[in-house]
Amino acid sequence: MAVAELERWEGADVRVGEIERRLADLRAAAAEGGLIRTSVLTHLAWVPPEWEEQALGTLAGMAERHPSRTIVLLPQPDADDDGIDATLTLRMFRLPEAPRSICTDVIELRLRGTLGAAPASIVAPLLIADLPVFLRWRGLPPFGQRPFEELVDLVDRVVLDSTEWPGLPAPYPQVAAVFHRAAVSDIAWARTSRWRRQLASLWPEIASVRKIRVTGTAAQAHLLAGWLRSRLDKPVGLEHEPSDRLIDVEIDGEAAPFPPGDPPQPSDVLSEELDRFTRDPVYEAAVRATV
Repeated sequence: MAVAELERWEGADVRVGEIERRLADLRAAAAEGGLIRTSVLTHLAWVPPEWEEQALGTLAGMAERHPSRTIVLLPQPDADDDGIDATLTLRMFRLPEAPRSICTDVIELRLRGTLGAAPASIVAPLLIADLPVFLRWRGLPPFGQRPFEELVDLVDRVVLDSTEWPGLPAPYPQVAAVFHRAAVSDIAWARTSRWRRQLASLWPEIASVRKIRVTGTAAQAHLLAGWLRSRLDKPVGLEHEPSDRLIDVEIDGEAAPFPPGDPPQPSDVLSEELDRFTRDPVYEAAVRATV
C-alpha cells in the first residue's frame, strides 16, 4: 500500500488549543482534496527516549492496517524547561484497486520537563469521541505513579510488552492490579501463541508435567510457566535459558516439537493486539500464576 505525507505542521512551546486548531486545518485540507479521513480508534503511545526509534518504526509499519489518530507522547523529563513541542502529520494511504484514498493524522508531542508527569489533561482534548482508545506503553510502566495511572483511566485497552522489563517476574503482580481497570495485552504473551498451541496438542501427556525448560526471553519463559500452572492447576517448575526469541521448550527433559510457521514481525503483533477489545482471562490467569 502506497503511503504519502500530505501535510505537516511543527510548533514549539504550543498549547493544546493551538494543536486542536492545527488539526482542524489539516482535516479541512483533506476534505478539500476529496480524501476520506478514516479513524477506527485512537492509538496512544508512551515512548521514553530510549524507545523512540524502535517505536516510531513499528508504528509506521502498521498504520495502514488500523487507520487511526495516533498520538505519540515523547516525555523529556530532563529538559531544561517545561513545554510542549508538536509535530502534526496528515498521511494518505492509497487503497489497492480502488479509486479513493484514506488519510489519517499523527500527533507527536514532546512533553518537556514536568509536563510528562500529568499527560491526561494534554491528551484528553485530542481523543476522537466515541472511538476506542488504546495505549501502547513502551518499557516498564511506573505502576502507581501519576503518568501511567492517569492514562490507564483514560483508555479502553493497555498494550504492554513485558519483554522490555527488568526484574521479572516481580512486576507481574502489578500488572494484575490493572486488570479490573482496563483490558490488558502483553506482546510477550502474543509471541508465545504458537508454542502454547503446540504444547496444548500434547494433551493428555502434558498434564503430568513437573518442570519446563524454556529457551527464550525471560517474559516468554515466565508466561509459559504461568500458563501451564493456571491451566493444569498445579505447580510447574521453570528453568530459563536466555535468548532474544523463543526457540525451544523442554517438558521434563524432553524437547517439545517445534511449532510450524515463522515468528511475526513487531508491526504484525501490535496490529493483532489492536483488533482485540475484550479482556483475555487466560492471559490474566497466566500472569497471576507467574509468581
